[in-house]
Amino acid sequence: MKAIYKREVSSYFNSMIGWIFVAVLTVFIGIYFFAYNLFQGYPYFSLSLGSSLFIFMVVVPILTMRSMADERHTKTDQLLLTAPVSVTAVVLGKYFAMLTVFAVPVAIACLCPLIIALNGTAFLLADYGAILAFFLLGAVEIAVGMLISSLTESQIIAAVGTFGLLLLLYLWDGLVGFLPSTAVGSLLGFFVVLILVCFLINALSNNWKVTAGVLVAGAAVLIAFYLRDSSVFANLLPDVLGKFSLLSAFDSFSTDHVFDVPGILLYLSISALLVFLTVQVIQKRRWN
Repeated sequence: MKAIYKREVSSYFNSMIGWIFVAVLTVFIGIYFFAYNLFQGYPYFSLSLGSSLFIFMVVVPILTMRSMADERHTKTDQLLLTAPVSVTAVVLGKYFAMLTVFAVPVAIACLCPLIIALNGTAFLLADYGAILAFFLLGAVEIAVGMLISSLTESQIIAAVGTFGLLLLLYLWDGLVGFLPSTAVGSLLGFFVVLILVCFLINALSNNWKVTAGVLVAGAAVLIAFYLRDSSVFANLLPDVLGKFSLLSAFDSFSTDHVFDVPGILLYLSISALLVFLTVQVIQKRRWN
């Protein structure tokens, strides 16, 4: 894993990709920092971080589009898949390399609260908590891009797919508000979620028997709970999906100035799940 990590970090900074990522993210954070914190005198740096979250939709696809897709396109993935190293080590090496590139603008951003403190009142604990949440949110979105990149050999498709999924996550709170709140609507919504999960299981396992078993068991559980007490399903779908809002967890740090431990666990759990799914995608291709 160490050799793969070094190779990936070197490749990012020996090409324009790493420098473009660092430059664009640093510039946008700096623009909001000057506008809100230095010119308007707002004491919380977290406002600048929250305002620059949208740029993830642009820079993350640039960073992640070649992580797996390029290896597959140039057929160098065959060397990795037959190397005396586990697929998990390969994926983690690439993932940690991208996190290292992302850590550069985050490290630069760590200077901003100190600049605020030198010029007036600052809330360092709240700001550095927001920077931690900013980094973990970026780690989640990088894991999303890496998973999408592992599904295709086209960097363009990987970039567009990552942008689309990150846009969905960015608009998540607003979209959840349009979900049905009735008991029947929530039941049907959970059936759709179950079907999507079964599609994912079948894509990873290529075993229709396991997929069918999960589908039947999940449908039986949903119907049983609904027949037992249908009132429980009222507003259940938007409430459950709302728990997976990435921006709401960040807002706890940036707006409420609260160290949200469940939010941290959410980011870590989703990142780990996405890395695991990437490993399974590569593992499936290895054995095929």
